[in-house]
Amino acid sequence: MLTLTRSVGESIRIGEDIEVYVVEVRGGTVRLGFKAPREVTIHREEVYKQIAEAQSLAAEVAADALGALSAFAPGPEQPTGK
Repeated sequence: MLTLTRSVGESIRIGEDIEVYVVEVRGGTVRLGFKAPREVTIHREEVYKQIAEAQSLAAEVAADALGALSAFAPGPEQPTGK
């Protein structure tokens, strides 16, 4: 892990497209501002974990649904030998 020290008004860059600003420091809380392209998603850690869990559950449900539907799908046709 890289650890940096920044003061209010200073920033760091991640790659060429992402800039993180220190907006405010009050007590044990730091407010950060982010500049990034629209296609870059930025989430708080707890929100990111909730999204990942929801996606995992959705994938399980989809797999279960496909398995259940496959029981109703016709099997491959067998050659008649004629």
